[in-house]
Amino acid sequence: MKEAGTKPLVSICCLTYNHSAYIRAALDGFLGQRTSFPYEVLIHDDASTDGTADIIREYEKRYPDVIKPVLQTENRYSQGITNISGTYNFPRAQGRYIAMCEGDDYWTDPGKLQRQADFMEANPDCSLVFHSAKVEVESRALTERMMRPYRSERRLSPEEVIDKVSGYPTASLMFRTDLVKKLPAYYVNAPIADIPLQLMAAAAGWAYYMDRPMCVYRLGGASSWTELMKQGDREEKAGRYCLQMKEMYEAFDRASGGRFHEAVTHAAERLFFLTKVNTKDYQTVLSPQYREFYRELNLRTRFFIRLETGAPGLYRLLYRLYHTDGAQLHNGGGLQDGE
Repeated sequence: MKEAGTKPLVSICCLTYNHSAYIRAALDGFLGQRTSFPYEVLIHDDASTDGTADIIREYEKRYPDVIKPVLQTENRYSQGITNISGTYNFPRAQGRYIAMCEGDDYWTDPGKLQRQADFMEANPDCSLVFHSAKVEVESRALTERMMRPYRSERRLSPEEVIDKVSGYPTASLMFRTDLVKKLPAYYVNAPIADIPLQLMAAAAGWAYYMDRPMCVYRLGGASSWTELMKQGDREEKAGRYCLQMKEMYEAFDRASGGRFHEAVTHAAERLFFLTKVNTKDYQTVLSPQYREFYRELNLRTRFFIRLETGAPGLYRLLYRLYHTDGAQLHNGGGLQDGE
């Protein structure tokens, strides 16, 4: 990082809530970046109760020109402010670019920011740069150990970003700050921020994927969005999520003038299918109507679906053996993490 008082080129936006076990790794990953330009770290802590804010204060004291926190004393999400990044972090961003990372994920490559920013600088029509991630599992789950959406470095059309088979790691995303200075209603009202953010980027230009694991995505953290979705009536939550996301896709389709209608419609259908995978509605999952999406699931996921439907006793044995639930046991990457 460069000297204090210089306007940053990149604004790192980070959300935390009860991440005391993880936040040091995230902050060290930010501060360990080797760049030819200055950057800032914008953190929003939503009134954590586990000491996360104290750790952030410690780092702020050591790096006051870089670490710029908002430390809430009351939880804003529970008060109905679901668009945390758009409310508290994006408006403060001084950089030309924004890099995202949740407080329970972390960066592993000290050249990540430089590599992505250099690409964005050299390609002004590119609206989004992202990369692969290693997966760190918080429980004894049988799941993929990499989030690798594509098998080689490549440029992506807007349609490919909209209608993608695999999710993009949040901690890998870098985009132009101008993209989020005025947020559309479909972003603000969506139940998670990652997908509508990627749709906004797709409508603004093309994307580029770097086939390089420069961050770690933690799966199964106690305060993660995915884990919160599992609490209470899971089917009711998944149904509500699916409806809200369908409305989000439809609103994006209208806002983009129908330019990507076919890709948007197909993506919404896939998301509906994946909610059925996550809620174990296997009658729907295995129906001929969704055969295309079923074939997109990884081999491990298809194996465990067939095992649970064909040999439920053996499946229950594996369930007990790994002390995990079915969704993690055959993780299909359906419901993605987000705000």
